[in-house]
Amino acid sequence: MSTSNNATSADNQQERLIKLGWIIGFVDGEGCFSLGVVKQHERKDKIRIRRGYKLGIQISHEFSVTQGEKSKKSLLDIKKFFGIGDLYINKRYDNHKEHMFRYVVRKREDILNIIIPFFEEHELQTNKNQDFKIFARGVKMMNQGKHLKKSGLIQILEMTEKMNHKKSKQHLIRILRNQTPKFRLNGTR
Repeated sequence: MSTSNNATSADNQQERLIKLGWIIGFVDGEGCFSLGVVKQHERKDKIRIRRGYKLGIQISHEFSVTQGEKSKKSLLDIKKFFGIGDLYINKRYDNHKEHMFRYVVRKREDILNIIIPFFEEHELQTNKNQDFKIFARGVKMMNQGKHLKKSGLIQILEMTEKMNHKKSKQHLIRILRNQTPKFRLNGTR
């Protein structure tokens, strides 16, 4: 007895929808979209002087999903689904019973071409969707080079305050002040 192509096609569509729902739900619960801030100033290496970023601050972007070692397969499934990113281990030697694993995507091209379009098309259902929207906007601004100018950098820093654990505005502005001493909160010198 043979099955029609339509039945097979419908089965594949149903399986795809289940997989999409699982990915979205998993990321809603265990995923993180982050824009990080790192001070980068000039420093001397043994051989050369490494020049810092023009404004003294580096903005990084990362999409990640974290699980304990027993659930590592779920991260491998997500990695296979997207076809990008890497898996990292965070070995734990304290009172935790298992190591932690992180599926991470940092490459801007992959975030812009795969991660952002996927979550724009398939919306997250929790407050994490707001974090995603800020993340997507920040990465797109960085791709346009806006983070290389003080006004754009400040705009991105202010956006990061509204994400995840809600970074303190004063902390971010203090970073800018330390790198650009004549900077004032209203952006004038």
